Amino acid sequence: MASLLSVIVSIVFHGLAYAMVLYVISVGLSLTMGMLNFVNLAHGVFAMAGGYAALWIMKAQGAPFTLALLMSALLVALASIVLERLLYRRLYGAGELDQTLMTIGLIFMATAAAHFAFGPLPQRVDLPPVISGHFFVAGRDFPTYRAFLIAAGCVMFLVLWFGIERTLVGARIRAAVDNRSMAQCVGINTSRLFTTVFALGSGVAGLGGGLGADIIAIAPGYAMEHLIYFLIVVSMGGLGSITGAFVAALILGIGDTACKILIPEVGAFFVYAAVFVVLLIRPAGLFGRTT
Repeated sequence: MASLLSVIVSIVFHGLAYAMVLYVISVGLSLTMGMLNFVNLAHGVFAMAGGYAALWIMKAQGAPFTLALLMSALLVALASIVLERLLYRRLYGAGELDQTLMTIGLIFMATAAAHFAFGPLPQRVDLPPVISGHFFVAGRDFPTYRAFLIAAGCVMFLVLWFGIERTLVGARIRAAVDNRSMAQCVGINTSRLFTTVFALGSGVAGLGGGLGADIIAIAPGYAMEHLIYFLIVVSMGGLGSITGAFVAALILGIGDTACKILIPEVGAFFVYAAVFVVLLIRPAGLFGRTT
């Protein structure tokens, strides 16, 4: 009995940490796809860029871990504004095929650039001593870094939920998600709002890339390799839903961890089975709006 309880605690703890990384990276994609109606398959590029930027700031500039994360998120957000103005905006009214081809092309270009600049091997962030050790609770030791991820992910969820659900800017974002034409008719500058949301989503993804680099190592193939997980979180949660992305990330993070520990032979198939069942019952996602 004690052994079973120990396994359950381990699954939940490590699954929550993995779920928070998935959430922080994926929630921006949920917002941009739900609001802009843009098939942005290159969202993982911003997470990868945030991870590499955090590594560079820490190693080359000697910045502490927290400052490197914030600076990398800001750099990614600023770079995303340039990309949104130059590339994404031109395809807002285009078909899904054009959007898909453009964003896939961005993935290939970013992969080649990362390979050239940082080499082919995966890289991890050097964690500061304060979060690199372990702490003990009820006779069990837990990695401090993963507890930090859980706390950071929950704080990010609360901040984003409050910002979207309880502020004027959030109300405008939700209005544009629900009905872009009507939002424009009542005086909302959707063009500026789209740029703001795109930068926010990309910056949060960049933060997630650096934050979770010790779990999901940063490598040139990062954006393509983990794309399916980001898309599954968005599709399961529902486009444009902060809460939906959070719940979907919890399901995938804990479920994937449980299956890989308990039944490693077929554990990797859990995410596909989960999204199949959820979308079969609720095609718009757990918290998606049906029309």
